[in-house]
Amino acid sequence: MPRDLDISLHGVCLGRRTLTPGSVHVREGRFTEAAAPGARSVTLPDGWVITPGLVDVQVNGYAGREVDEPGALADIAPALARDGVVAFCPTLVSRPLHAYPQAVAHMSDAAPGDALGGAVAAGVHLEGPFLSPARPGAHDPGALIAPDAHATRALVEFSPAIVTLAPELPGALDAVVALRAAGTVVAIGHTTCDAATVDAAATRGARLVTHAFNAMPGITARDASPLASALLDERLYVSLIADGHHVAPDVCRLVATLAGPRLVLTSDASAAAGAPPGAYRLAGREVGSDGEAVRDPEGRLAGGALPLWRCVAEAVRMGIPRAHALWAACGAPREVLGRHLSEPRASLVVLDEENRPRAVMVAGRWVVDDLEGG
Repeated sequence: MPRDLDISLHGVCLGRRTLTPGSVHVREGRFTEAAAPGARSVTLPDGWVITPGLVDVQVNGYAGREVDEPGALADIAPALARDGVVAFCPTLVSRPLHAYPQAVAHMSDAAPGDALGGAVAAGVHLEGPFLSPARPGAHDPGALIAPDAHATRALVEFSPAIVTLAPELPGALDAVVALRAAGTVVAIGHTTCDAATVDAAATRGARLVTHAFNAMPGITARDASPLASALLDERLYVSLIADGHHVAPDVCRLVATLAGPRLVLTSDASAAAGAPPGAYRLAGREVGSDGEAVRDPEGRLAGGALPLWRCVAEAVRMGIPRAHALWAACGAPREVLGRHLSEPRASLVVLDEENRPRAVMVAGRWVVDDLEGG
């Protein structure tokens, strides 16, 4: 069979927050229990790991392109795959409600990621416009609105995989119910809500917190912040940008300890990620990247500059166990996305001792194959 369809990899494999010796077999582009006759066999060096492939739930842009530019996913999907991401959620920051159809259409018209030789788009993540005007972050405050029935129906029509909202806004808890009924993963973010509101949102179906500690109150002694409540709530996964800039290393380690298997690592990638330092745009606004962080003209963080594998490496450097960090970038986001991510053919990544992707297979085809220096 062709070199890219039949292979057996032998080494350390990622399980559920565990790393154990084992083998992975691919036959005709699909995982199998045993090696195919005549399959290529590779024993990996010490320190290398086989994982199901990284999944990023928040990608605003990559490789110099924003996700809502016409044709941008044709550049973004292969670039993400080269950096180990096999599936992702193209993410739209807040904009006027009338501007969403065209932005979503630009992404919907793109070919599937595997057809592009790149990461598969698992469904759009709408970060807003139902966000707190008190916690806009890099979003345009003028684009933020409360989720009345009309606006909620408009978002449901886009069939988003994820919607991030502030549950304290008028109508937000009803929006949680409507979005969940439509199959959307509801995330809590850009919020000033209290513990009772977090519980109310989770009871109605919210399942994720968007970028912990960013665009929300921190943890204080006399007020149960939304994050403190979420970290203690087994119903909620918690996403974290572990790039060394959005959240301090000790705080990242605390979040990882409390969230456990509910931790989701995300890059919050902007157009500057996977691209050289320089000037870029985020939702039409100019931002600048030094190659490590992205900031707007006021100096506020505006998305991420690091690929997801670098966030894994940073998390490990911070003291988060490697198996836990890898699960947060591979397994937990798959659990969050559920039906939005279908993988009938084999997708996997082989990471070296520095957690750098050395081989990437998406939908049974190699995007990167440096297993033997080739």
